[in-house]
Amino acid sequence: MTSLNVARGQKSIRDHLKNYGFRPLRSFSFAKRFIMSAHLQWMVIRNCSSFLIKRNGQTYSTEPNNLKARNSFRFNGLVHKKTVGVQPAADGKGIVVVLKKRAGQNKPASSYNKITINKNSRATLNSLRHIIRKNSYRKDLRMAALRRASAILKSQKPVVVKKKRTRATKTA
Repeated sequence: MTSLNVARGQKSIRDHLKNYGFRPLRSFSFAKRFIMSAHLQWMVIRNCSSFLIKRNGQTYSTEPNNLKARNSFRFNGLVHKKTVGVQPAADGKGIVVVLKKRAGQNKPASSYNKITINKNSRATLNSLRHIIRKNSYRKDLRMAALRRASAILKSQKPVVVKKKRTRATKTA
């Protein structure tokens, strides 16, 4: 927009973008200068995401770092700056905690920290609680992360097969 139009009182493109939730970045390119707020991103992806599963009147989501698999703003793992994800470890023992960093949002590959915890269940849950609390991650996700980790650890226990007792047949 020219300086003549701005002098007449018309808004520039940047002012319009700021009104709709875009924030400037420290980049020189105009295209890279703005990122969307979490609420605006949620409004865009809430009904048309490739991770959505709509079944029996319920809407579920399979995106990474969604702890409860619900399609809601609170549990969404894509739009928030800091998210927590809990996954089973590749070797089948322990869990992997995936933390989304606040810095480096424009580099998705390096914006995640993965921490593998392979201890007994009580120590694993204490470590997870400590990681979430000390790194100032979202308090509302703490209980959901602990429950998911507990379910994963419970599923990794070996199944004990109970032998059925057979009664001896009476011989007459």
